[in-house]
Amino acid sequence: MSKICQITGKKAQVGNNVSHSKHRTKRTFDVNLFTKKFYYVEADCWISLKISAAGLRLINKVGLDAALKQAVAKGYCDWKDIKIIGE
Repeated sequence: MSKICQITGKKAQVGNNVSHSKHRTKRTFDVNLFTKKFYYVEADCWISLKISAAGLRLINKVGLDAALKQAVAKGYCDWKDIKIIGE
């Protein structure tokens, strides 16, 4: 799976390394991404999400269910892409 946050849709950006002599070479700015388990109360199960630090702060702010509904509405993930653990 690619390096894209399932909650915020953040993905790697492309930029330049700039040396002291202003010589530019291409590089990528990767997302602060990690895999985290959450207890999804509405479905009474554990789910695993590939999430960025900004996505984790969003879940802490609005809640897991609201964040998942926003992500599905914006097209960042689909309900079938969410991995259910222990089923």
